[in-house]
Amino acid sequence: MLKSLLNVRLCEDNEGKHVSVLDLPANVLIIPQATLGGKLKGRAMQYHDNIGKEDGKELFAQFVAHCEKELASNSKCAEVGVVVKHGTYGSRQVLQIDTNGPYTHLIEF
Repeated sequence: MLKSLLNVRLCEDNEGKHVSVLDLPANVLIIPQATLGGKLKGRAMQYHDNIGKEDGKELFAQFVAHCEKELASNSKCAEVGVVVKHGTYGSRQVLQIDTNGPYTHLIEF
């Protein structure tokens, strides 16, 4: 999953070639979304099949740490000081984005 996230060619460089976050390099924003696992029952959503909150927090923390490690070990990313920003698992996420360009991507696994 991490390799896919960091190596997918979503952005264009100055020459119009599609490149990855590692190729640019660019910062990464990771937002947890636990409610995607909900199931409709009547007119209400239920989340009984979702991972437990504490297990989810741990997996999310591990994913963020692996992403930070991978970016830090990439010479291009380390040279320009690429950072990983992230939300908090299990908390309400309010996201307001002001971007300069079309390069905001939602990637779900």
